[in-house]
Amino acid sequence: MDEDRWLVDRFAAHREHLRTVAYRMLGGAAEAEDAVQEAWLRVGRTDTREVDNLGGWLTTVVARVCLNVLRTRKREEPLGVHVPDPIVSSEDGVDPEHEALLADSVGLALLVVLETLGPAERLAFVLHDMFGLPFDEIAPIVDRSPAAARQLASRARRRIQGAPTEPDASLPAQRKVVDAFFAAARDGDFDALVAVLDPDVVLRADEGGATVEVHGARTVASRAMRFAQLAPYVRPALINGVAGVVVVPRGRPFSVLAFTVRGGRIAAIDALADRERLAQLDLTPLDD
Repeated sequence: MDEDRWLVDRFAAHREHLRTVAYRMLGGAAEAEDAVQEAWLRVGRTDTREVDNLGGWLTTVVARVCLNVLRTRKREEPLGVHVPDPIVSSEDGVDPEHEALLADSVGLALLVVLETLGPAERLAFVLHDMFGLPFDEIAPIVDRSPAAARQLASRARRRIQGAPTEPDASLPAQRKVVDAFFAAARDGDFDALVAVLDPDVVLRADEGGATVEVHGARTVASRAMRFAQLAPYVRPALINGVAGVVVVPRGRPFSVLAFTVRGGRIAAIDALADRERLAQLDLTPLDD
């Protein structure tokens, strides 16, 4: 087997892992695929004959690509809530193509919190805490010492541990709570809405021209009551592997909502209602 063919085969063997790393770094399946493609172009311009651990080397290449993307995004995007592109699946289960991306409870709520981190913090946390890379390998990527890279990950970890990102394990139990939320909204039952929400619930919404983040059960319930007329158009779905819905009035997607249910109550709602971004989502898993 010639060297080019060997490299193609080895890259293909690591591709799913690289795509998963890029997804955790960037929060979008399409962006992750672009990052992996960019990494492959860089591999083609590099002599890999002296690389002992090709898998580890490829991971660092993808990480560098993602770090550049994150730094560019931070310069270009306004501050505020950013809800990553959700992965929508039918209630029957996550598409096999996305199973690796969504393993380890990588729901939309966690990705939203990761979006609040600085690029170097996000890289250090993702590579160390999610993929087990040692800090002496992470340090050169972020141009820091291993001790400084450890501090980056530690700061990120504190931010994430303070946010509701891990849902209850049972999907049927999650769905029961979400159904109760929409039933209360449809019936205009404010007290029932408050009862199904955690007292410290957070609602984060990307509405295109505006971003919203509100806290507290009564505030979130008041906002939900304003959209009660959309309840008949709710279609159950899995959003990044957790109970959620796609709201489709007159056959046109209006919003995608992911619910983080913890302790039998809704602790977080992450909503995407940007029409341009919604138009780019793959909603075929919901086709009848």
